[in-house]
Amino acid sequence: MNMEIRRYHPNDEMGWVRCRVLSFLDTAYFDHVLQEKEKYEYPSIELVAVHEGQIIGILDVEYELKEKTVCSRGSGIGGMIWHIAVHPDFRREGVGKRLLETAEQMAKDKNLNRLEAWTRDDQWVQDWYEKNHFLKVDSYLHVYLENDEVNESLRSEVARLKPIHAFTHYVGEEKEFVKSKFKRVHECVCYEKML
Repeated sequence: MNMEIRRYHPNDEMGWVRCRVLSFLDTAYFDHVLQEKEKYEYPSIELVAVHEGQIIGILDVEYELKEKTVCSRGSGIGGMIWHIAVHPDFRREGVGKRLLETAEQMAKDKNLNRLEAWTRDDQWVQDWYEKNHFLKVDSYLHVYLENDEVNESLRSEVARLKPIHAFTHYVGEEKEFVKSKFKRVHECVCYEKML
């Protein structure tokens, strides 16, 4: 497939958003919709894969200038992969791998020693990270509370304000109990790759 990997330009924003939305629809992040591209506090490597004028893949890495300002673990200066996605019509064509290889080279040129990425419990996504030599190094739970689950777990201190939905992080040791108590629970997994 004829594909160009290049730096993101501001006029790519609509194509970036469309690619991200379509790429996330069949994943555990299906409802994490963005209406515009994120902007980063620290320097970043922002890439797009383009085929016949269409953005078919995206990859954003925000990186540190000082240890522990972007990445959550490890030592040295690292980069956080905030977004990596391939349009569903172009999966299994090597788009994600080419984006990653380009980002890794750029990260090495900037003297980063590792990349960190957090993802949910889609096995095919985790398999992709492992195939690309990332190691699973940490995890916690994303817990969505709905209706009665909210009432049983959260209370508002504001009179007549009733929570209906809640998104929470569970970082304790009783993961199996939490998974059995709530309907929608995802393991959020940290992958790390040394460069």
